[in-house]
Amino acid sequence: MRHALTRHLRRLLLLLAAATGIGWLVGYTLVALLIAIAFYLGSTLVQLARLHHWLTSSGAGVDPPESTGLWGEVFDDIYRLQKRHFSARDRLQTMVNRIRESTNSLRDGVVMTDAEGAMEWWNHAAEYLCGFRTGKDRGEYIYNLIRDPEFRGYFDAKDYSEPLEIASPARPQLRLQIQINLFGEDDRLITIKDVTRIHQLEKMRRDFVSNVSHEMRTPLTVISGYLETLSEQTESIPPGWQRPLATMQHQANRMEALITDLLLLSRLETSERRTGDAVCYPEPLLRQIQQDAIALSGDQQHRITLSIDDSHAIQGDENQLRSAFSNLVFNAVKYTPAGGTVQIRYGVDDDAIRFSVTDNGSGIDPEHIPRLTERFYRADPSRSKETGGTGLGLAIVKHILYNHDGHLSIDSTPGQGSTFTCSVPIERIIREGA
Repeated sequence: MRHALTRHLRRLLLLLAAATGIGWLVGYTLVALLIAIAFYLGSTLVQLARLHHWLTSSGAGVDPPESTGLWGEVFDDIYRLQKRHFSARDRLQTMVNRIRESTNSLRDGVVMTDAEGAMEWWNHAAEYLCGFRTGKDRGEYIYNLIRDPEFRGYFDAKDYSEPLEIASPARPQLRLQIQINLFGEDDRLITIKDVTRIHQLEKMRRDFVSNVSHEMRTPLTVISGYLETLSEQTESIPPGWQRPLATMQHQANRMEALITDLLLLSRLETSERRTGDAVCYPEPLLRQIQQDAIALSGDQQHRITLSIDDSHAIQGDENQLRSAFSNLVFNAVKYTPAGGTVQIRYGVDDDAIRFSVTDNGSGIDPEHIPRLTERFYRADPSRSKETGGTGLGLAIVKHILYNHDGHLSIDSTPGQGSTFTCSVPIERIIREGA
């Protein structure tokens, strides 16, 4: 290109020199120069017109106009750039087509929307699961097609740490799990899974546990009653039978506690989250739990303190909250050595109502903490046998907090103790005059 530009400048200078010479000979130097410049500008405009026509009206792969000199090299360079551009475009289009084909083969639905929720693209599975229509719903807001208040709130909240489970808008018999990921400038990539089978299996499991627990309660009550009657007849029972009867009575009590917790957990899992109309007064509730914990401590003489920084009533089910808070406090008493300290705190900060229980017991290894709220999970099975725990307490706490839009956090250091904190939204406080 540099050599072509040099040759072009030489030709222009030769043209001007020749025009100057001819003009001097005929006595019209200025006129000759103007004619030469006009000729040069005219030829340049012709080449620009040819370039414009080629760029605007030709398709991919059309040869450039024939030309020489600088303009010939400009045409050739642009043609080479075009070929590279079209080649890159074809590769990208091939890649996009493969991505679309592979995405359409997925059993899970995939939807792309902009930041406002306008639908840009979706695959075949999303059409089946949600009833989207190709060619008609493009540009529609997704929350106008999935008309579920929970989905709209989930979409707008931008907190996608947990998936949302709702019924399909097109096929109510299907249960869908929706997960949203942000990309670009708050655009959304939405994945939709059919979890109907898992939902049905979970319902069958809950029903089974509930039914079995109900059926076991009656015979267990009978057994416990007879064992209690026999244990009172100490004079007529041979000494060799007294210890087996005491052991049977202890195991029957454990079984009864287990059934009670299973039934409570079953009710929590199947009941609707309607706790907004109930009113709970935390202060008398916590003082009663403190007294119960002192009674549970008995001869072990734990130091159990209570700190209440806010006395406002809150929206919540008192019985459920009593069960959650007492579970945490009683666990702290059971797993703290004699003479240890259990601190109960209740207060409100900028964004949540918080109830915490701190002990100076043996603590929990970090590897166990993520699984502590699973049913029957025990960080130390031998300790649980000593304390008579059912392994369902923290699972019950988790479900109660879920019913109150809250969550449980656990902080523990082996050898130093643990802190269990219940957090529920600050909007649940009932202000005076509200």
